[in-house]
Amino acid sequence: MGLPTTYTQEFKRLGELFEKIRDAQAPSKFTNQILLDWGFKSKNHRAFIPVLKALGFLTADGTPTQRYLDYRDHSASKSIMGKAIKEAYSDIFLIKEKPSASDKPLIEGKFKSFHNTSDTVAGLMSKTFFALLDLADLKGHSKTSSIQKDQEVDELEDKPNTDKRIKSQGNFGLHYNIQIHLPATKDVEVYNAIFKSLKDHLIE
Repeated sequence: MGLPTTYTQEFKRLGELFEKIRDAQAPSKFTNQILLDWGFKSKNHRAFIPVLKALGFLTADGTPTQRYLDYRDHSASKSIMGKAIKEAYSDIFLIKEKPSASDKPLIEGKFKSFHNTSDTVAGLMSKTFFALLDLADLKGHSKTSSIQKDQEVDELEDKPNTDKRIKSQGNFGLHYNIQIHLPATKDVEVYNAIFKSLKDHLIE
């Protein structure tokens, strides 16, 4: 999924919705009645359910997924949301690794061109995305990476024979073989963004 078509006019209340998800018991099925019971009584609030499905919090029939259950852990909720929006809005993160408010026109344009929609709908899609972004920690995965790197260093230090062998060889070089798997998309902006990132980080 590159960009979901789901959005809500009540994007300002998404924070309240996810507070309820985090703090209330998970239902067997997430329905409009659940929304009513939680105080979301407008018909516009019904759009929350398709948004939850797009994020992988609900199955097609409204059953809470493991992601929904994991989100209820306060210590992990932001990182789980970060992973969810990176998956659901993957095309945006191909263009901007760390989207910010200054990127709003770019992202609105992306929604408009990708879904061939009006300025109004593209604006609501963009506002829905940014409301979710406010609830996310996009760096959550880096903690795990740091732990793994520390473990790898410790393992090398515990292998004296390997250390001696490296020292005896004197100078040596490291060679990297980097493979780029391009996404299947007709949007030229995605490819431009990928090649620009390669130029900035690998060539210069």
